[in-house]
Amino acid sequence: MENTRLDNLKNEWLIEATIDDIQTKLDSGEITSKQLVMMYLGRIAEVDRSGPVINSVIEINPEALHIAAALDAERKHHGRRGPLHGVPVLIKDNIDTNDKMHTSAGSLALENSFAAEDSFVAAQLRSAGAIILGKTNMTEWANFMTEGMPNGYSSRGGQVLNPYGPGKFDTGGSSAGSGAAIAANLAAAAVGTETSGSILSPASQNSLVGIKPTVGLISRRGIIPISHTQDTAGPMARTVKDAVYLLTALAGMDTQDPITLTNTDHNETDFTDFLDHEALKGARIGIAREIYFDYLTESKLQVMSKAVGKLEELGAEVFDVVIPSEKEDWSYDVLTYEFKAGLNVYLNQLRPGAAVQSLKDVVEFNKKNSEKALKYGQSILEESEETSGTLTEAGYIEVLEKDHYLSTEKGIDFTLSENRLDAIVFPNNFGAAIPAKAGYPSITVPAGYTEKGEPVGLTFTGTAFSEPQLIKLAYSFEQGTKFRKPPVYE
Repeated sequence: MENTRLDNLKNEWLIEATIDDIQTKLDSGEITSKQLVMMYLGRIAEVDRSGPVINSVIEINPEALHIAAALDAERKHHGRRGPLHGVPVLIKDNIDTNDKMHTSAGSLALENSFAAEDSFVAAQLRSAGAIILGKTNMTEWANFMTEGMPNGYSSRGGQVLNPYGPGKFDTGGSSAGSGAAIAANLAAAAVGTETSGSILSPASQNSLVGIKPTVGLISRRGIIPISHTQDTAGPMARTVKDAVYLLTALAGMDTQDPITLTNTDHNETDFTDFLDHEALKGARIGIAREIYFDYLTESKLQVMSKAVGKLEELGAEVFDVVIPSEKEDWSYDVLTYEFKAGLNVYLNQLRPGAAVQSLKDVVEFNKKNSEKALKYGQSILEESEETSGTLTEAGYIEVLEKDHYLSTEKGIDFTLSENRLDAIVFPNNFGAAIPAKAGYPSITVPAGYTEKGEPVGLTFTGTAFSEPQLIKLAYSFEQGTKFRKPPVYE
């Protein structure tokens, strides 16, 4: 009888349930967190492992039910800690957890690797009372392994599919599993990571809200790295408010990650204070139309044109703008140098007996297991291994300085200042590289769907630590449009 009641509740309510919806039912006693975990596990079995087989969850936390029961008891006797208390979330497979789950970045070289301690992100989630339900599949090595690897593919986890068109639409990468899982309602929200577009891309492709924060708002400790100048974790959710709940929990200063010590203004900020329905009224929004809209197909261009029209309907002043550096011949050379240096440190800190302890070991492991590990090759890993790993090369220092100057003083900051803008708008994740190189924040919001049902996102970008302003604009756009709808499976 109890199973029937939960099945009915799952079918009638769980789909698209917000964190506020969940807390209302938990507070009233209509459900428990333990039952909620069971319902999401049921969804994973139904959608991720059978049916359309989205393949977004690479591993389930075997302690999830026990953690949920403990949080139920805490709620009963002491009340809840906050909005994430007893709420199941998923995290990307490159984020360390000191539990019975692996952290592999989708690589077979790390398929047996267990982290020695929680990442800052995992610790913050646990402190907020969230239940880490499991880990999500991802593009292997956060899409910094080889040219031509499909978004969402890893040798350990296989191929993630987009729930809006399994096998038809791109999943986006590299946080593909986080995007697909939340779009398919397999948890309340998820954490992804981004170096350049890896939150914004899958969020756009899966009709989600994705927040790529300023580098330094969230500690990078315990995340398998690509680039210490660009890496950050960030929330992915079905609504702006849910993403902001997660952002508030994740943000904070960490003495073990010095860049977070620059985050003095937002160390204990409750970002829900910036959820403003009317924020677009009178806002000055620059549309990065030249170049970036050219990436769009005709059907996606129509969606974006309507979305820009909605910005105006909601009261924004809209201007086409040109970013001075947008036509530069950008490269990923900074990442090539920084990857080896950062990964060698991470791997060297793994538990004794780890299969690999350096990037060189990873390259050799993949060669020895090429049939399974090298379906698409490892050209980028090999290119990075050829660097010194000391960050002393003149070529690295020159391109680092160039990227920073062109993305800030001749990029985002110049464009915002010159046009007196509150934000710049890009389509989907096109244009993500410039704020990524600057370490600046972006928020993508569902903007509609093509005639074939493929999601399109609208992305707001600002200067360093402008999350409050971007949240206001994103929330105002979301509430004024309500474009998101759940996927429908044939």
